[in-house]
Amino acid sequence: MNDVLPRVTLTRRTLLATGVSLGIASGFARAVSPVADSTIYTDASGLDLGQGSVEVEGGKLPLYYARPAGGTQLPVVIVVQEVFGVHEHIQDLCRRLARQGYLAVAPELYFRQGDPRQYSDISELMSKIVSQVPDAQVLADLDQTVAWAGNHGGDAQRVALTGFCWGGRIAWLYATHNPKLKAIAAWYGRLMGQPSANNPQQPIDLVKQLKVPVMGFYGGKDQGITQDSVGKMRAALQAAGRFDVLNVYPEAGHGFNADYRASYNAAAATDAWAKMLAFFRHHGV
Repeated sequence: MNDVLPRVTLTRRTLLATGVSLGIASGFARAVSPVADSTIYTDASGLDLGQGSVEVEGGKLPLYYARPAGGTQLPVVIVVQEVFGVHEHIQDLCRRLARQGYLAVAPELYFRQGDPRQYSDISELMSKIVSQVPDAQVLADLDQTVAWAGNHGGDAQRVALTGFCWGGRIAWLYATHNPKLKAIAAWYGRLMGQPSANNPQQPIDLVKQLKVPVMGFYGGKDQGITQDSVGKMRAALQAAGRFDVLNVYPEAGHGFNADYRASYNAAAATDAWAKMLAFFRHHGV
């Protein structure tokens, strides 16, 4: 696998001129407009990109995938979306993983509730879509995504998962759910919070149920996932005899890997991405 990512940093004007729009999503979510000048676009040459779907309860779950052209029995990484859905940034992360030799698959986990890319107001997005998505539904959809990957060029014995923001919380939940995965990376996802009908438990409540090694990435200046919550999670993991690793980047805020947003911190993002890849490889993925 080649650790050098063939990619280009695009300005917003260049993005609009080139009409970047791949897979099931159409560009970036409206709620994050305007797109920052730090946006990275990963070259798709030598990759197979496409759309898939898998039957789940309530319909067909759409999938975006990227993999090395012609690859078979590839190690798999399931990519769990941000709160904004499988928009261009999540697709680009799939292409970056494909450049490392993986079959990367990102399922549209809100598809029953609507398209998050069409919302320009974050509070409306949260109330009308995000809060309506049950954790149990998400975990079941991820099970079907893993099965799809194993039937479409992936090696079912070498599967990892990574999630960002909203997906960072889901990553922890999935680590309690599917013991067949080799490793999971959680990026700045919520660790604590009040229970609700759709979100009955939080990651810190489930530490003793974890079945998969987890590596977490957090920003020291994150106003939502505070250092207090990260410290409590670390203490809970240690008390449970776990060896999971929580990496904290003191100068980074929330969403520090999101290169299309002002929150992007290149140093933290680059270091965390390298740590994630090494973590997956250490665990055989």
